[in-house]
Amino acid sequence: MRIATWNVNSLRKRIDRVEAFLDRHDVDVLAVQETKAREEQLPLMGLTSRGYEVAAAGTNQWNGVAIISRVGLEQVQVGFPDQPGWGEPAAAESRAIGAVCGGVRVWSLYVPNGRAVGDPHYAYKLDWLARLREAAQAWTDGPTALVGDFNIAPQDDDVFDIDAFAGSTHVTAPERAAFEAFLADGYADVVRPHTPGPEVYTYWDYYRQRFERNRGMRIDFVLGSPPLAARVGGAFVDREERAGTGASDHAPVVVDLDD
Repeated sequence: MRIATWNVNSLRKRIDRVEAFLDRHDVDVLAVQETKAREEQLPLMGLTSRGYEVAAAGTNQWNGVAIISRVGLEQVQVGFPDQPGWGEPAAAESRAIGAVCGGVRVWSLYVPNGRAVGDPHYAYKLDWLARLREAAQAWTDGPTALVGDFNIAPQDDDVFDIDAFAGSTHVTAPERAAFEAFLADGYADVVRPHTPGPEVYTYWDYYRQRFERNRGMRIDFVLGSPPLAARVGGAFVDREERAGTGASDHAPVVVDLDD
């Protein structure tokens, strides 16, 4: 089974790219982030004609997550237990959706950005990750994939220049500790062993030709529970999907599971 994750930065705007990506790589399950639409606004005809089912959660132009599967879509769950909210009054944002696809529990996750160290959104991000960890501890016995845009670069070589990020979010010690906590609980970064070395990025800002200069960040991950990690036969980052007119600022991450 082939699982992929992709922050598409608007599913309505990039539905043609998504359909072509699914066809090109023969993907069974695609977790999507930043759909930026309510479910009824999504253009799903091309996906359903290809045999995919879709579960989505979104509110207008902000956030939004979805799971696109052709191997079943069961036990759909919007949000995880005790997921914190944002806003006034605080309400859970559309940042997490889970489903069982082909016997694998897949969670499409869009972790809050954090904005700036000391900003209330930074505290919200850390709380969000802590609550996700608490929920995810109960899922390690079965095949579980926590996938998506974590908005964390856990290692120095996951950014093009660590000195340029001094004092910024994504690389701070508390954020990295939150990411490492998942690994301490038994989850594994199942992509890194198959994509070794520095400068293997998944995100490049549109600013100042960052992609063309390969000044990127590695912030999109697939974390697998022990039963899932044992099945991983390969993985790659589809860097070329970031190229060309109308591309998302993220590249898809793809993982192959053995039977």
